[in-house]
Amino acid sequence: MEYTADRECALLAFLFEKMKDRSRTTVKSYLTHRQVSVNGRTATRHDTPLRAGDRVEITREHIGPGLHHPLMRIVFEDGHLIVIDKRNGLLSMATDREKEKTAYHILTEYVRRTDPSGRIFTVHRLDRETSGLMLFVRNERVKEAFKQDWKGMVTDRRYIAVVEGRMPRREGVIDAPLSENQNYKVYVDRSGAGRESVTRYRVLREGGQRSLVELKLDTGRKNQIRAHLEYIGCPILGDRKYGASADAERVYLHAFKLAFLHPATGRELSFSTRIPRQFEEAVSGEAKKTAPGPKITPQKF
Repeated sequence: MEYTADRECALLAFLFEKMKDRSRTTVKSYLTHRQVSVNGRTATRHDTPLRAGDRVEITREHIGPGLHHPLMRIVFEDGHLIVIDKRNGLLSMATDREKEKTAYHILTEYVRRTDPSGRIFTVHRLDRETSGLMLFVRNERVKEAFKQDWKGMVTDRRYIAVVEGRMPRREGVIDAPLSENQNYKVYVDRSGAGRESVTRYRVLREGGQRSLVELKLDTGRKNQIRAHLEYIGCPILGDRKYGASADAERVYLHAFKLAFLHPATGRELSFSTRIPRQFEEAVSGEAKKTAPGPKITPQKF
């Protein structure tokens, strides 16, 4: 069921008005069971504000009580997919050394609380050191849809990084093919034998010897951003594997924007997170001797 708000009001009042054939208890249960979304995002609060034009959708799936975990949170879920915001330090998938402390394992246990036969599937990954938005799907049909047309279905992927030094220009494109050596490190292959890899960037703020940079992927190669930034002499702060000169408490790379076409409805879903405070502090701390920078508002580029 789907409705469009025609004025400003609270979500529960709107649902009561539109679903007069249902009991008030039933309508409230849709929120409790995470079956209501507003503009594509799950809503559970009765007082969620609506504006004219907002799209309210009620799904049939009873999604359950939600996930509470210190290393990740669910940003959106429905019967087809789950979008998470993971912390740095959490693996996406299992390795030979780590089987359970992974986003995949945590989500598998979560979906099986309500469906013992439930499964999830990966369609892309984030490095352990990278935080931010990541997409999982709930059946093989949807997985195959993304696999067959990833570039067509994923409309926007953007990252924020703190890099050492200053970028060559305020905006630019890094177009350099990538290969992987026997030690599993990705590098720019000057022989021309590597896979096409394109990263767009825009400088948001500069400190003394650090810069806050927004990056957008045209291609999605393994370790693409890390290898490209090392190649141009601006490695990510804390990323010793890819050329950083000093240790830091983490690798300063965060996947803050993810947009894609929903495989069932065809509608575009767009998710974003705030720039981590420690990223801004890492640059502003370097810039104390200069005038404060402008307020950061990432835009499309």
